[in-house]
Amino acid sequence: SIAIPNYFRSKMPANEAATVNNLRGMTTSLTVYALTFKECGYPDSLTKLKPGSPPTNAAANLLEAGMAQDAFYRTGYNYSYRLLGGVGDCTGAPGNDFEIEAKPAIHGRTGMRGFYVNTTLVIRGDADGDAEPNSPPI
Repeated sequence: SIAIPNYFRSKMPANEAATVNNLRGMTTSLTVYALTFKECGYPDSLTKLKPGSPPTNAAANLLEAGMAQDAFYRTGYNYSYRLLGGVGDCTGAPGNDFEIEAKPAIHGRTGMRGFYVNTTLVIRGDADGDAEPNSPPI
């Protein structure tokens, strides 16, 4: 009975490190997309970063399919993407602001810290599992 809590506790640092790494990759992909497809800016949906050949503004080949979704689960964390400014659909105003939140699927078991990143590209973390724009940078 002691082994199971210790197992989860031992996995949390790895889950948190993987989440930070995923957020770095996602923000890099979003920046590349916005610079490549200036008429779009940041996309209205991460599905536009999915695999595609040749890359287009609808399938830019910048994220693997499992991460090219507006909400998904990976390594103990639930991720959500939201466009905050502009339209980002490549016909209206270019997307100019976004946020990504990554929260532990089970706080205290799959991770302790929640993470947040937006257009500033500064990843922020909070031990309560729910980071926000004013949380401390990691």
